[in-house]
Amino acid sequence: MFKPKAIAIDLDGTLTDKKRAINCRAVEALRKLKIPVILATGNTSCFAKAVAKIIGVSDIVICENGGVVRFSYDGDDIVLGNKEKCIKALEELKKHFNVELLDFEYRKSEVCIRRTFEIERAREILKGYDVKIIDSGFAYHISDVNVSKGKALEFIAERIGISARDFAVIGDSENDIEMFEVAGFGIAVANASEKLKELADLITCSSDGDGVVEALEFLGLI
Repeated sequence: MFKPKAIAIDLDGTLTDKKRAINCRAVEALRKLKIPVILATGNTSCFAKAVAKIIGVSDIVICENGGVVRFSYDGDDIVLGNKEKCIKALEELKKHFNVELLDFEYRKSEVCIRRTFEIERAREILKGYDVKIIDSGFAYHISDVNVSKGKALEFIAERIGISARDFAVIGDSENDIEMFEVAGFGIAVANASEKLKELADLITCSSDGDGVVEALEFLGLI
């Protein structure tokens, strides 16, 4: 049985349902843990730190798909991604699609846009740009190719004195793939993408927050 020293967990589609309502059973379960719980999300830093505070887990958060990390509620954001690269790619996409920006002024490392066009066509258009376009299931994210949730997890693990392999991670979408690749144990909730399920060490029977509770029970943490 894998015994994690810390947990990293996605937010949208994992702790929340399709309507973005947070699962209270999962929150209660996470509050019982005696190890660090790190939120790893595509959301902005201000949103992630507020949710972490409300849930009552560690102040350490991974935001913007790994482009930003924060180690304390009152600490500064550490920006790991280059937003200027993403803006250049955005200008190219605007030539082909009607692009609707989301939270642009709050994002420090990436550009977030509404899912109103075919992502594979966008990826073809952006070949040659030093970026990637990720589908979180709730939005498209144009991110610096050099950042990911996985690299951010390694960055955090080194800072807190453990290995990324000491983490169990829980997620649902393709922006969690790199995190699954570096962690010691990956758990996909039942509603996860097929790509993520292929990498998972465990796939829960339950979806989103109920799947989180199932995962924590499997790991013997609650």
